Amino acid sequence: MILKGVALPALHPSHAVADTCRQLGDVIACYAGARGGDGHFDTPVPGMAFTQNSTPHHMVGNIADPALGIIVQGNKRVMLGDEIYTYGAGQHIVVSVDLPLCGAVIDATAAKPYLGFKLSLDRTLLCDLLPLSRLAGAPARPSGRGIFTSGTDPRLLESVHRLVRLLDTPEDIPALAPLIIREIHYLLLNGDQGEAVRQMAVNGSPMNRIADVLRTLREDFARPLSVPALAEQARMSPSTFHQHFKQVTSLSPLQYQKQLRLVEARRLMLSGHLKAESASYTVGYESPSQFSREYARLFGAPPITDMARLRGAEDVSLEQV
Repeated sequence: MILKGVALPALHPSHAVADTCRQLGDVIACYAGARGGDGHFDTPVPGMAFTQNSTPHHMVGNIADPALGIIVQGNKRVMLGDEIYTYGAGQHIVVSVDLPLCGAVIDATAAKPYLGFKLSLDRTLLCDLLPLSRLAGAPARPSGRGIFTSGTDPRLLESVHRLVRLLDTPEDIPALAPLIIREIHYLLLNGDQGEAVRQMAVNGSPMNRIADVLRTLREDFARPLSVPALAEQARMSPSTFHQHFKQVTSLSPLQYQKQLRLVEARRLMLSGHLKAESASYTVGYESPSQFSREYARLFGAPPITDMARLRGAEDVSLEQV
């Protein structure tokens, strides 16, 4: 496999960004410390989660939901198919459709751990806000990739900081969290990558139709793939469907389903302790030998070898964005 890097240039954060990241880092580290240290932690704010890692970590892989992820401290690498996205402190990633991702925290120490913020994105909320954004009424553009990285605007970081600080006054969360989450969605629509976010919000757009198909595949990835049926669901011809599917996911429909199956099988073997043969049948493979070959092609080793390595390692996490 030939990997293509999609890395942001080295970031020199403004004083405002660096200062807000330090404040966010203090909150996240305190929250993680109160819960035992390293890990992925959901919070009382709906859709908001934190991550702390004190050592470089390899991600087992997961099916990522639409979300905003901001690195407060450290660096991270995420892989989609043969594309690698690398981003660091003061930068963020947006995943706009369901994607099978793997990755790694590549910069973390006990003295300076990796600290991350995640917020689930709401397509309905984006649709409501689109008429109020600077892109209202703009002509539709072709579908883009369903994942991107970018520098984080100070206004967006300030909004995130206010959302995070609600943990200090949990009685305010029901009233104020929805308002700040709405503000964050609005700022994403009006940011440097607003056009990419806008594609999530346009009802009936090619990206939204592909997103609906991706949810169908995710819900039943063990079922045999029928591209004509998926194209019909997307209200596209098979050739147009294939073109838009590849633009959004970087993968063909068959490759996407294959990665869904392999990522889920890896998770089942690690967290559910299934044997490779059982996992292969569970995710829809009819031939364990084919499963083993395709697994090794994606993860660099056959299932038995890979599981032995992962179970013996301390630097493994199920966390994703």
